[in-house]
Amino acid sequence: MEALRLAADLTGLGILGDDSRSALVRTWGRSFARLAEWQTTLMARVAAADPDADPAAQLAMLTGEVIPRVERLQSYVWRRHLTSAAGRRLAGSEGPSTNETTRQAVAFVDIVGFTSQSRSMREAELVGWIETFESRSTEVVVDHGGRVIKNIGDEVLLVADTPAAAARIVHQLVSMGADEDDPFPAVRAGVAYGDVVTRLGDVLGATVNIAARLTSLARPGTVLVDDGMREELEDSPVWSLRRVPRASVKGYSSLRPWALRHRD
Repeated sequence: MEALRLAADLTGLGILGDDSRSALVRTWGRSFARLAEWQTTLMARVAAADPDADPAAQLAMLTGEVIPRVERLQSYVWRRHLTSAAGRRLAGSEGPSTNETTRQAVAFVDIVGFTSQSRSMREAELVGWIETFESRSTEVVVDHGGRVIKNIGDEVLLVADTPAAAARIVHQLVSMGADEDDPFPAVRAGVAYGDVVTRLGDVLGATVNIAARLTSLARPGTVLVDDGMREELEDSPVWSLRRVPRASVKGYSSLRPWALRHRD
């Protein structure tokens, strides 16, 4: 009842309409369902670690101790992200922008040979492998001013405000994957620059689709970019671009990729 009253308050304040209310419920549901599954799995693992203790009693004790702290941490993290998102929304304007379309660089970074390699791994090895990929990818993206939109199993979707920042991110990730002494997996990447529709924390539109298609065309350890990226980087003293034959992919009968390389 309290949840319904709060939702009604937001509707009365003009924050939520019929369309946005349903979308918000779906987004919260997906996000918090995944978070809750991970948290309960973690607590169950801790509760079962002591073979002499009653797992149910251990889990109940952990729940009472953990949930209040997790709730406070989640609130803190959400507020930090809210501040960051508001700052981006206000940057370069005199007031809050309601425009959901912006020009951004969009990149997909995909683990090479994920299906074949994962078949030979035990569960713990597979989880550790993905954890390494996700955590290291996030570090690189954030260090260069980008944002991770989502991890999709063996793939990460990220955005950057400038083509140069996106190029630095994918170049570092590909270089890490090519280093035999680095546990980071071998990857390939596709990057496109253009108009992007942002909705509920996700990104949509032709630019996103092109980035995905370029990733599917890229060979292991390489980066393919579109014409939008080429136009922005072709005069750069840092990057070199090589024309790649046009390709027919889903939705695009004549997609023209460019291979991006660091001049060093």
